[in-house]
Amino acid sequence: MPPSPTVVDFRQEWFLRFFWYPSIPRRWVKMFILLGLLCLFTVSLSRSLNLRDEAGLQSDNAVVHFPPPRQTGQHTHDPNIIRVGDTYYLYHVGEHIFIHTAPTLAGPWRHVGSVLDANSVIPKGDRAVPWAPTVVAVDGTYYCYYSVSKAGCRDSAVGVATSQSPGPGNWHDHGVVVQTGTGNASNVAPYTISNAIDPATLVLPDGSAYLTFGSYWTGIYQIPLGKDLISPVSTTQPDARHLAYEPNAISAPNRNANSLCGDPTGPHAIEGAFTSYHDRYYYLWFSHGRCCDLDRGKLPAAGSEYSIRVGRSKDPRGPYIDQSGKNLVDGGGTVIYGSNAETYAPGGQGVIRVGDTDILYYHYRESASTHHILIFILDYKN
Repeated sequence: MPPSPTVVDFRQEWFLRFFWYPSIPRRWVKMFILLGLLCLFTVSLSRSLNLRDEAGLQSDNAVVHFPPPRQTGQHTHDPNIIRVGDTYYLYHVGEHIFIHTAPTLAGPWRHVGSVLDANSVIPKGDRAVPWAPTVVAVDGTYYCYYSVSKAGCRDSAVGVATSQSPGPGNWHDHGVVVQTGTGNASNVAPYTISNAIDPATLVLPDGSAYLTFGSYWTGIYQIPLGKDLISPVSTTQPDARHLAYEPNAISAPNRNANSLCGDPTGPHAIEGAFTSYHDRYYYLWFSHGRCCDLDRGKLPAAGSEYSIRVGRSKDPRGPYIDQSGKNLVDGGGTVIYGSNAETYAPGGQGVIRVGDTDILYYHYRESASTHHILIFILDYKN
């Protein structure tokens, strides 16, 4: 049995707490994934410490204190996890989208193949290694949404592949769902000002479905999908909703920035949205700050690296509001987890429901090029 909860005075009623359990043994597995569940912890906003980690990322800048995780050796970026029967499936960035399976979230995890048998059929970006996959199951069909792009550019697309099985070998690549920059319907708002990567799909009990996407530029958007779940309801009138945005650029624009590569207004660091549902509310999770190509000798200012943030709404279409009442479109977002003594730049998050429990999973950096996975059990104080 886990220890009894410790009550903490949060500044808003709906603030989220985490549980971390000690009962799961530490194991080094084939893929070196350790999904730690330790004792109860809560996020404190009142302390700061110097950032240190064992692989060299470090800064003397003060950062908000969060409970430290156990270190792992798993190299995984932008994870997505689903459960099918008694098996967990992990999808993540890798050649043709890697798939791993495990009997429990604690592992052992095994690489079983890839979603695609070849490069994406979309003639854009890194077709061999699509980014940020997310998988949903509807009526026995599995839908894997992925993105193709080039780092720093918004000539991008969200694609989708389908299968009757969550494992490798039987996926059909349908190609573009939405695209920005160039290509069919990319001249329709909001595709003219957004970046079609980091897809996540929310399917409601009535069968309606919404695709969320966006990275940097003008932030996070949502459109309704058609009944086939592989195309928008409309390509010319997408009924898009603007869900989240960071109005302040984290640095000056690149002097060579243009409408496709480099935002002329500077980088607006928000991406990787994921929507979950709990007790009458939809929660929009997102990653905020710098995530990539970090040099330990030139780390961004403390607080401007990746952190996990959230807002909520009673309507899946928004508006999403943070703990303080600020709309995410106006730069709102409650920080749920950020850098601490052993974890740097957590992000790429998602939520999986196991029984009656919501589990937040994410990657974090141990070095300039290494990512690991951790999970936390969510508790909602409301």
